[in-house]
Amino acid sequence: MNKLLATLIAGLFATSVYAQTAPAVHSGMSSNAGVTATGNAGADKDIAKADQKEAKEVAKQDEKIHKASTKASEKKAKAQQKADKKIADAQEKVAKADPEDQAKASAKAEKKIADAQYDAQKTMIKADEKAQKKIVDANADKAKAQAKATEKRSEAMADAHKDAAK
Repeated sequence: MNKLLATLIAGLFATSVYAQTAPAVHSGMSSNAGVTATGNAGADKDIAKADQKEAKEVAKQDEKIHKASTKASEKKAKAQQKADKKIADAQEKVAKADPEDQAKASAKAEKKIADAQYDAQKTMIKADEKAQKKIVDANADKAKAQAKATEKRSEAMADAHKDAAK
């Protein structure tokens, strides 16, 4: 449980740090995107290519995040439905029990209900943990894409300035 909690906290921390340090990536464009007026056609082309590559990678990672979140939500809903069915079955058995066996049936039902709720919670936690891992990985990939695009833009700008100085 401690490992799970630590993973979830680390995931939330990484996501919040990423959101604070690279807010432009979330909108699909970096802070330097759109700056293509270098006066050098080759440099402008390289910058546009870097921007396009970054946008494509960000969209890809956003899709991964969406899929991970959707899958986790579906798993959690299934787990809850399964638990609800087990709970309803247990309560039905208590209702059908003879008056003399009511206490025994009720005790059995309480155990089954507790087990069903535990299983559902465990499944939900695992689904969240898996989704968080995928989200953290996708955000890291988005940050790498932004860094690579920034590098390419900087190189293109440097080439443009070098050519202009000649």
